[in-house]
Amino acid sequence: MSMPDPCNGPAPHLVIAGLGYAGTAVARAALGAGWRVTGTARDPGAAAQPPPGVAVVAFDAAGPVIAGASHLLVTAAPGEAGDPVIARHRAVLAAAPGLRWIGYLSTTGVYGDRGGAWVDENTAPTPGQARTRRRLAAEQDWAALAGPRALDIFRVGGIYGPGRSAFDDVRAGTARRTIRPGHAFSRIHRDDIALAVLAAMRTAAPGGRRVLHLVDDEPSESATVIEAAARMLGMDPPPAIPFEEAAQTMSPMALSFWSENRRVANAATKAALGLSWRYPTYREGLVAILAEERAEGAS
Repeated sequence: MSMPDPCNGPAPHLVIAGLGYAGTAVARAALGAGWRVTGTARDPGAAAQPPPGVAVVAFDAAGPVIAGASHLLVTAAPGEAGDPVIARHRAVLAAAPGLRWIGYLSTTGVYGDRGGAWVDENTAPTPGQARTRRRLAAEQDWAALAGPRALDIFRVGGIYGPGRSAFDDVRAGTARRTIRPGHAFSRIHRDDIALAVLAAMRTAAPGGRRVLHLVDDEPSESATVIEAAARMLGMDPPPAIPFEEAAQTMSPMALSFWSENRRVANAATKAALGLSWRYPTYREGLVAILAEERAEGAS
């Protein structure tokens, strides 16, 4: 078993503020690497079962746990009132004596529309929507609060993985093969988020500030991913629909994603973290998801 960074004090303690889909994957990976892990949930009694060994506390009562953390990962999205972790626990965060690293899961949406051009870790954000302006504001609030601690801002692409992939939509008959040539989305497998977070905690320098891109190596058109998923399932892909036609029945949230087009580079992130993705494109990711699903079905 690989162990966390050696230190002379107590064993490192990772607190995950928001034990959702990505947070649970990080918790599982951190446990496997020897970390002590605690997650927060708005209602622990109604939350999904955490990985064995992960303690769960109510978000509103998490102050003492945060005060004793060495590492904090924030996955909760900001609302109109700002970042909920800062709003509820600002004083505890500012005073936490052993907290030495903060990670914040943001979004590549802070770059706004780039007309299909590439952005890298040094590109200035230009959010074009209210929700992504809130994300950038939260990034800035964490930078102001972090003080001497290391801070990693993870700008994350579209998250997929088991139970949350194109397979689910294709099987359900709800997948749409929307055709908009040249319009690409950046994605990241849930388990590669966990891989990157553990690497970031291992490589962080005291007081360091990093922007890290959690996206795979191949931004791809949505229709291409749907076609691949259908092919792997031995099913016909859904009919092709021009974007102009599909847009007429899209939700406001879906339209907001389709209104922006950018390709997100990750070379500097992989170099800084010293890693390669387990799933460098959607193809490897889908293959692994299908294998896991079939293994679970056979067990």
